[in-house]
Amino acid sequence: MKALTASAAFAVAFSLLAAGCGGGSKNAATTAVTSAAPAKPTCEHPLGWQQLANRIRADVYCPGWLPPPLTDQIRGQWNNINAVSPDRSYLESFIWQDTDSPNLSGEFHVVLRGYPGRTTIPTCLEGPSDKTPTPCFGGMHGHVTAGGIRATLYTVNQDVDAWHLLLLWHHKGGLYTVSEHLAPPLNYRKVVAFLKRELGSLVLIAPSRPS
Repeated sequence: MKALTASAAFAVAFSLLAAGCGGGSKNAATTAVTSAAPAKPTCEHPLGWQQLANRIRADVYCPGWLPPPLTDQIRGQWNNINAVSPDRSYLESFIWQDTDSPNLSGEFHVVLRGYPGRTTIPTCLEGPSDKTPTPCFGGMHGHVTAGGIRATLYTVNQDVDAWHLLLLWHHKGGLYTVSEHLAPPLNYRKVVAFLKRELGSLVLIAPSRPS
């Protein structure tokens, strides 16, 4: 795609120069730079996310990129959890597992959460046998910035996000997260890279106004 974009930009610039547009070289250069700009993230399956935003009456984030074969389709093949709680918080989980290859296993598991009207980290239980309340997201480990969002990285998480690395940020008085399982075929560095790409791909979807 980059090669095609660069070629198109070069063709535009060359045609302007060839036409003898006196003083047009500056415009041609501007056109080339503009054409080479990164494409705006898009939500491949926006309907489910729009319905979610309408249901909770708050903004939601659709991931414009997930590791293949995962897609962003709510109620699709890879969406194993689609849940909304009474407090209007939501959880969308997308998972792929390789259980067929001999002597090989792999998993991609991405979880997106939103807590409208909440800025503090929610409380979870340590585990099925331990009822001790604990922050759902802990082990703060620096920050990641992408797509205009500055998120905090957490490495000790609970519930569906257990064994995941997680990015947390705030938007309009709400708390949002995206996490990914630290498991083969990914190592720590690769998971952080995937999370940064997912963060940069997020598409904000606001609830529709009543007609």
